[in-house]
Amino acid sequence: MMRTVDPAIINSKFLLALQGHNQGRPPIWLMRQAGRYMPEYRALRQKYSFLEMCHHPELIVKVTNLPLQAFGMDAAILFSDILVVAEAFEIGLSFEEGKGPVIARPLQTEKDVADLSAGAVAEKLAYVAEGIKLLLKELKVPLIGFCGAPFTLASYMIEGGSSRDLLKTKKWMLNHPTSFHLLLDKILQATIQYIEMQVQAGVHAFQIFDSWANHLSWGQFQEFSYEYMKKLVKVLQKYSVPAILYCRGSSVFAPKLAEASPQGIGLDWNCNLAYMRKYVPFHIALQGNLDPDILYAPPAKIEQEARQLVDTMHGDRAFIFNLGHGVKPDTPYDSVRLLVETVQSL
Repeated sequence: MMRTVDPAIINSKFLLALQGHNQGRPPIWLMRQAGRYMPEYRALRQKYSFLEMCHHPELIVKVTNLPLQAFGMDAAILFSDILVVAEAFEIGLSFEEGKGPVIARPLQTEKDVADLSAGAVAEKLAYVAEGIKLLLKELKVPLIGFCGAPFTLASYMIEGGSSRDLLKTKKWMLNHPTSFHLLLDKILQATIQYIEMQVQAGVHAFQIFDSWANHLSWGQFQEFSYEYMKKLVKVLQKYSVPAILYCRGSSVFAPKLAEASPQGIGLDWNCNLAYMRKYVPFHIALQGNLDPDILYAPPAKIEQEARQLVDTMHGDRAFIFNLGHGVKPDTPYDSVRLLVETVQSL
């Protein structure tokens, strides 16, 4: 599918890095770059619930733009949440202060899975597409769409929210693998609709998050996570939209993720990024991987760590500077500014 895209965006550092053609300093954007560490974001949260902010296109635009206006990152990531796809299954999603996502009707039986249906995802989540279209009228940098991987969404839908050990999920996965694969496939089909909706609305790149993949063994990862992410990458390839795969534990799983032929792989901070290049071909961008906690350090340490990470990559043309995970809620505002300024000054 041919799409008309602003030449300035096509030739942006971010999209060039995803093609392995960037020159000079790397592009920088941050996971959760729009978040509670920003006073502007907190002011909006005093007026609106988190889901209200996700559901209203005008608020999607406003929040997505906040870090760009404040810090000038090289890419925008759509303000939303991976669980809006789970919400399409009508299982009662809410967000509670201090607790995070809560599923009112978690899946408990194989019959629950058999009865599960997302229906017309593009219609239910049309507010996301509208937000994207409004953003594209304003943005001067590439817009990254995103979704959760089927395994992570399945985990939330079974656990009823966040979990330290995913024990309910893993018991189901190990004792009822056929039912678990059925659940993953239903989520996959809903997610494909969601991806296609975002692509047709105009996102320039797409990141797939498997936030709970670190709970899986190597064999479990391949069967219950990788095979489904690979199918999502193929959907994005059909539309010529660059795909970035990110999962916790990615420093272990990166060589396997590379076999799915994404344009980029996001890495956590538990690995040496330059060393991982030995296992990931040069045509696949490496994204990451500064420890988010570095942003609590003194300014000189933040600058030192940022420069060191860039130096480690030796001018790699397929390197995108990011954190190894999202910006934390109590991260000092000025530390984010300093990080972006430091990388963009190199």
